[in-house]
Amino acid sequence: MERLGLLQMGGKDVTILGEDIVVGQDAPTFALQNQDWEVVDVLEATKGKVRIFTALPSLATGVCDLETRTFNKAASELDENIVIVGISMDLPYAQKNWCGAAGVERVLVLSDHLEAEFGMKYGCLIKERRILRRAVFVVDANNKVAYVHYMESLGNEPDYDAVLNAARSVLP
Repeated sequence: MERLGLLQMGGKDVTILGEDIVVGQDAPTFALQNQDWEVVDVLEATKGKVRIFTALPSLATGVCDLETRTFNKAASELDENIVIVGISMDLPYAQKNWCGAAGVERVLVLSDHLEAEFGMKYGCLIKERRILRRAVFVVDANNKVAYVHYMESLGNEPDYDAVLNAARSVLP
């Protein structure tokens, strides 16, 4: 599915591929590459935990950098049954280098570059640039979507408190 009118880049509409996720639906399964290029079934790998998925255009941008560092800091104060997964189209070695330089160890940073499966299934893939639009999802331990926020602009940060509170509210 291709959709226009949801997001602009450079003053022009871009095409979003995939349908938006809604609260209450089952979270679509997807596989990503970790920083060692291994393919990971993310829902299976985080089974039984509450997940925060952050869709990021690129860790090389200021807002993605800030967002991931902010969630990394918050993760140290979260219940061990909450996991934060940062997802971008950046290549795994670029993610590994960025995480090492930024000291990000609490956010699991994964790449959707290979198949763009997450981007398509979660309505985040920007066709013209093959990057993800900024969004945040909370998925409970039973794989139900509990929170969704698609940012109106790539430069907008999420409401960190709302995301973290949504994750805490669905802890088993």
